[in-house]
Amino acid sequence: MDSPRERSILDGPRGRRLCLELAMELDPKIRTAVFQLGYDLDPEAGRSRVAFSFSSDDEAEDDAESRPDESAPDQTPEQLAVALGHLELALLTEKMAHAALAQSVDTARYWQAPDGEDVLAALPVIRAELTPLADHLAALPGVEWWARPRAAEQWAIDWRPVSEPAPASSNPKNTLASWARAVREEETTAAIERPVDPHANWSGSWWSIPPRGIMQTVGQIPAALDLVEDFPGFEHATTTPASGAGRTFEIRSADDWIALCRDFPLEVTASRRHDWFRVTSRDGRWVVPDWSRVGDRWDAVHLTVVGYLSSATRALYVDDTTATMIAGWDPDATFWLTDVARVWEGPLRAWHRGDNGFVPAPVVPPTHARIVET
Repeated sequence: MDSPRERSILDGPRGRRLCLELAMELDPKIRTAVFQLGYDLDPEAGRSRVAFSFSSDDEAEDDAESRPDESAPDQTPEQLAVALGHLELALLTEKMAHAALAQSVDTARYWQAPDGEDVLAALPVIRAELTPLADHLAALPGVEWWARPRAAEQWAIDWRPVSEPAPASSNPKNTLASWARAVREEETTAAIERPVDPHANWSGSWWSIPPRGIMQTVGQIPAALDLVEDFPGFEHATTTPASGAGRTFEIRSADDWIALCRDFPLEVTASRRHDWFRVTSRDGRWVVPDWSRVGDRWDAVHLTVVGYLSSATRALYVDDTTATMIAGWDPDATFWLTDVARVWEGPLRAWHRGDNGFVPAPVVPPTHARIVET
């Protein structure tokens, strides 16, 4: 990754969270400070997020978090910034970078306000001190693929054991046309039935990706198995080699996504208003790409990891009155909008979730191709 492109990851909540996670891994004292400050800044502190100390009389609850040391003096963002300036960046490894990326993906959310750690990482004093870490990450061996366009060789992921039958494939053109009609119908209904006040306690559709039934692939296995937004906790996965040689639109930055929305806008204000207001505090018009029309020009759309880190989970302005958001799109994932992609007549790979992530099972003989939908 080149330095200007890598520096841009600090423009995005996911990129800032990645760097903050790396800082915590490099220095346990920073982890303690981030835990305290993140709790204090979290809008859910004291409600869904609870802090308590362990003692002989205390029992842990599933949704509770504990302070490592309640007796420690309160930290300030300025003190944390000083500590960030003394990180031993030479200790950074590819393994740490991947774990931090996975954590950033796992904490992305589009239906409620950002958590305290995301708020903390966005403070100017903290963001400024994360810059050297982002620059060092740019030159780290093993993460070059974060900025690369779609790889020729891809993998389709089916989140079920290899022994279970694969779903039948569908016509992408028909699927996209049905999706576009459904989005417009939902928007019409939402404009009538849902409150205009963005503060209203209402939640609905929050994603901006192509619909289920459209083939999705990734370029890195097993890395991609850990990079799934809003992951439902699948225990099994089956991966199949795949490839496609069509016209691919690359999303490397916010500008690329904005260009799609300018060329192919689809109104989603009424259906996304409440969720996206919680995330961005922005009240206004929202659009997403009309994937049914994007598919008339492009065969596939690929989001680079750098594009994800710099652009996901924030309001991207299409014009003075209209914004959009990349929501629900996993880093390095490609969506195929036409039928040019194919799985290979090759071996399937089975995976099982272990204590430290997904581990491979024996290779499955190539008895037949497995068509995968997401």
